[in-house]
Amino acid sequence: MKNLRYLSSRIIWMSLLTFALAFLYLLLFTIMLVRDQSPLLLVCSGYLALLVLGYAAYKWIYVPYKQNSKILNLFVMGYTIQDLFNQRSSLSPEIEAVTNKVREIVETGELLQASKKQAQYLALQNQINPHFLYNTLEGIRSETLLAGLHNVANMTEALATFFRYTISNVENLVTVEDELMNVKNYYIIQKYRFGDRLNVQIEYDPEDESEILACKIPKLTLQPILENSIRYGVERKIGVGNVRISIEISKQRLIIMISDNGIGMTEEALKEINDNLSRTSLNHIHSDSKRHGGIALVNVSNRIKLLFGEEYGIYVYSTLNMGTDVEITLPYMTDGKREKS
Repeated sequence: MKNLRYLSSRIIWMSLLTFALAFLYLLLFTIMLVRDQSPLLLVCSGYLALLVLGYAAYKWIYVPYKQNSKILNLFVMGYTIQDLFNQRSSLSPEIEAVTNKVREIVETGELLQASKKQAQYLALQNQINPHFLYNTLEGIRSETLLAGLHNVANMTEALATFFRYTISNVENLVTVEDELMNVKNYYIIQKYRFGDRLNVQIEYDPEDESEILACKIPKLTLQPILENSIRYGVERKIGVGNVRISIEISKQRLIIMISDNGIGMTEEALKEINDNLSRTSLNHIHSDSKRHGGIALVNVSNRIKLLFGEEYGIYVYSTLNMGTDVEITLPYMTDGKREKS
């Protein structure tokens, strides 16, 4: 049997065999006492002891084992990370030490750094020196201004600003104001391509403007999702494509909704996307760069979950031929500190 190569399977089978042999021995002992017409008190005590031992093994070993097995399966599938470190019991001191080592890796940000660096490379879309690219764009802009090509100069300036934001001061958190400025630069670049076919609106309550703009969010959160809305929704749509970025805050959460009136998606595709977004996985580090020109939604969702916890992240709503809504849930943070209700 393949399962017998696992120690857990061997322990289960040996425990069942031991229990069966003990029960068989007790049964034979009972038959002998009945033949000799001996008192059955000793036999009843044996059965009771075997029953108590079986119940103790079930509660003390089997139930914790099944709970740990469930958590490990969820971890392997990417649905949880924190529960891995909160198990009440461990199989052995060595397994516990391995789990604590994984906790150290996560808490020191090694996984987050890997995901964050992938975001930078995907945003640049190639492996050339980003500083060289930025300086070259500035040189092109200067030449186009001298030649009187103001539209080309404006587009080059927007592109240079976008790349400078991507490569400079790589921090975990930036303000919503900084992210919105990056979105506006990206929109300027796309307007030269789509013209009047593309409209992007940013909406929030004017009374909450100062609080919203000061909120801290992971860098490169909004632009990748806007890029997906344009590429997979608006670009394939006949007619004008509208994208709306609406922002709301509460005492504990920051909710950002990016909506488009693009082609939408089927229920099967929507379910697959949300299933991937609900997990925390770094597999995209090696694969997304081959499949997408920009940063994948799963990268943004992973960085949010690694920074703030599994209750935050991205969820997608969509109706075929109607449009798509991408909801980003973040903690309400200012100056790197979470607000408390």
